[in-house]
Amino acid sequence: MESYELARECCKILSEKKAHDIVILDVSDQTVVCSYFVIASGNSTTQVKALGDNVEELLKKKFGLAPTRTEGLREGRWGVLDYGDVVVHVFNEESRLFYYLERLWDSGKNVTKYED
Repeated sequence: MESYELARECCKILSEKKAHDIVILDVSDQTVVCSYFVIASGNSTTQVKALGDNVEELLKKKFGLAPTRTEGLREGRWGVLDYGDVVVHVFNEESRLFYYLERLWDSGKNVTKYED
């Protein structure tokens, strides 16, 4: 599966669980760590945990993919799932505003808002 296709699949999974403000950031020209960030918000700590767990579960079930690393999902404020070339960030509202990754990594044309 190509990296962009994986990013889109992550967006679809997040959207199905009612995540909002889902975006894909193409950071391939800005870092060697990965090519895409997928960023989404949940309304509560419970939803943030559920969103991260659902991405992990469905990517494993559908494609046999497991993240190389996960962080923060237990607390439910900001969870990260690292799939190598795609890194998924799931935030609650307060944490997303605080970290504002879109602003940090925006180059003017690399942010794509996900639409179903």
